[in-house]
Amino acid sequence: MFTDDARCRAMNQVQPVGLQAFGRFLTREVLAQAELAVKRRRRGPLSSASLTWLGVAAALHTTKNFVGVLVLTCKLLNDAPISLLAKQPKAERRHRSGPTRSKHDPRGGRPDCVSEEAFAKARQTLPWEYWCALICLLADRFAETHDDRVRWNALRLLALDGTLVNLPAQRALQEHYGVARNQRGGRVPQARLVMLEFALTRVPFRFQLTPKCCAEKTSATPVLQNLRRHDLVLMDRGFWSYGLFCQIAAQQAYFAIRQIQQARLSVIKQLGRGDALVRFAPAEKKWRRAGLPASMVLRRIEYQVSGFRKTAVITNATDPRQISRADWVGQAAGQHGVAVLDKTLYHRRWEIETSFGELKVQQGLERLRSHTPRSIEYEIAGHLLLYLMTRWLMVEAAERASVEPLDLSFLETHRELQDVMPLLILSPLNHVRRVVLPNLLKRIGQHRVRKRPGRHYPRPNDTKTKNLGHGRKQLHAKLAA
Repeated sequence: MFTDDARCRAMNQVQPVGLQAFGRFLTREVLAQAELAVKRRRRGPLSSASLTWLGVAAALHTTKNFVGVLVLTCKLLNDAPISLLAKQPKAERRHRSGPTRSKHDPRGGRPDCVSEEAFAKARQTLPWEYWCALICLLADRFAETHDDRVRWNALRLLALDGTLVNLPAQRALQEHYGVARNQRGGRVPQARLVMLEFALTRVPFRFQLTPKCCAEKTSATPVLQNLRRHDLVLMDRGFWSYGLFCQIAAQQAYFAIRQIQQARLSVIKQLGRGDALVRFAPAEKKWRRAGLPASMVLRRIEYQVSGFRKTAVITNATDPRQISRADWVGQAAGQHGVAVLDKTLYHRRWEIETSFGELKVQQGLERLRSHTPRSIEYEIAGHLLLYLMTRWLMVEAAERASVEPLDLSFLETHRELQDVMPLLILSPLNHVRRVVLPNLLKRIGQHRVRKRPGRHYPRPNDTKTKNLGHGRKQLHAKLAA
């Protein structure tokens, strides 16, 4: 945006002012480690640190275009009580009497009248690997700081799922990411986002962004590379893959997934009613060519919810003393005496579906503004980083209020952050640390989500048979009334 030293120094001071609520998480040390991981360091006013803060600001202000986000920052710079901005050096004053500069010249002029060309070029040079390294560092630090919040008994509880993100209707995005099929109103570009998160806090752990043509199972392979011993991954049945099962088991971790109709399982031993050890031997020859074992011993827990077909959870946690059948799919009494799956272990997987809803609808992930693939990566990474730090803030607020993190409202937390931004800008740093941030955490802890057990919101395709292609059909899960 500009290159003179005075304004660069002021920019570095003012840049994160409105985002001081996240300053404890996104420290200079973390940013330096992310740069070291990709072996690339950017200097100047559009350094990696400045671009990171601008990415978070762009995700927080989804109603503004990139020029609006830049002008917002430059207004702070222009109004800041910094003596360096009040007077310009004599050499620059003499230079201004010369020929008229271009509107894109970054060496001065009105700080509240800026074009986005410099920002557009700089954000495309920030590699995608930098964002992955940065979010992974923050996720690991969160897991170390709040280890008790990410565990169910002795297991770290993780949820894996994917979603499609609608992108602006631009030719470059259509060619790179692919378009939606059977959509009315034109060809909508879509990117596939696969994410692994801590199910008990909804904090993102790992993620992968790919074109739409890349299958979820393929995208999940790099996401699952950083599992630890005794991690438990809850997956949707769309991730049914013998390769993924072996990958998780090789890392001494566990998985749980719903059984698909095509799976051939032979019973080895009955452990109880609706609970048995089974052997899964895939028919595909590609797994044997890949050097994987010919079969795997798994555990099948069958259950049925009122109004739905009978189904089963498949897991490689075969010891019933470690996780009982009641822990997996135990049912509680809901409204009008209807049995519901309240806080059962496998159905914690639904937390990641809620996260996708919060990202897309409440935070505005599908209100993207970029026209190129590199800029889209920048925007989506900024949204994921903002979501991670917001969820971290909610965990701290929950600890102060002595409640569970998932009992707090994400929407109200997002609104509180937007409301407190002017105060963060105008208040001294000491006042922010002693008064503003503690009051912010207190207000976040007061916004609770009402419990409504037994409520059901039907989806339009719940009672339709799904066409899997090649003559295969999948029966609908919901029974006819």
